[in-house]
Amino acid sequence: HVQLVESGGGSVQAGGSLRLSCTVSGYRPGRYDYVYTYGFYCMAWFRQAPGKGREGVATIDRDGTLHYPESVKGRFTIGNDAAKNTLYLQMNSLRVDDTAMYYCVADYCLYCGGGQCGTREYDDKAWGQGTQVTVS
Repeated sequence: HVQLVESGGGSVQAGGSLRLSCTVSGYRPGRYDYVYTYGFYCMAWFRQAPGKGREGVATIDRDGTLHYPESVKGRFTIGNDAAKNTLYLQMNSLRVDDTAMYYCVADYCLYCGGGQCGTREYDDKAWGQGTQVTVS
């Protein structure tokens, strides 16, 4: 049973940076060759602002491929430190419309290609409790 615990959220001025972390406890059994994603098909960051729908902002796929929507491409970077069991989201050039609750997710994936993105979920999906990011 995996547990995802986010940290690093806070308040920042527009143009600033934040680095979110997600500590991953537990490895999805049976898929130990998925070293980038702790045995899951993907690890991802999603966000949700008040009154808005859920939005994917970054995915690392089981083969190490990274996916970003156009809204954050060039500003956000997803990374992984397997030795520390920690997934990261480096956010630069933050904007007011980046304000949201940010969630670390396993097996709920954002895939982007040809300028379009979609989501795919798997049976073992898991969500963290979220960390708030406020940009003013």
